[in-house]
Amino acid sequence: MTDNIKVAPRPAIGSDAASIAKVMRAALASFDWMPVLHTPEQDLSFIRDIVLPNQQVMIAEADNDIIGFISVKGEWIEQLYLDPAWTGQGIGSRLVEEAAAILPLVKLYCFQANSGARRFYERHGFRAEAFGNGSTNEEGLPDILYVRRR
Repeated sequence: MTDNIKVAPRPAIGSDAASIAKVMRAALASFDWMPVLHTPEQDLSFIRDIVLPNQQVMIAEADNDIIGFISVKGEWIEQLYLDPAWTGQGIGSRLVEEAAAILPLVKLYCFQANSGARRFYERHGFRAEAFGNGSTNEEGLPDILYVRRR
């Protein structure tokens, strides 16, 4: 990454699936508390067969490389991942604001162990409304329901 590279968001297309899956895997691998539940092939299948056809997906691209993405379904942010090398540069903020700009209510789940994401969402006006014990997610990790109202 260099300072002179312009980051541009755009809607995802089917041919982006492999790059999106790689970003998701890199982001998840950067968390030492996150269990590895899926293979790279399963990640690709999830993005290609579930996320892209059923959710609105916006990617962040820099120098023709996908470096992050957000997916939204209804009032829910389902996924938000950045390549770890690109965090802290306002890219996630831009994706969240563009995805949620027209929604009066936005919801998402965040793992309690993800302190960086928790700070990020709270800075963007999300408020914790419920705390879960992990029984409703496949990772089995305690989570938080965050909600942002306009």
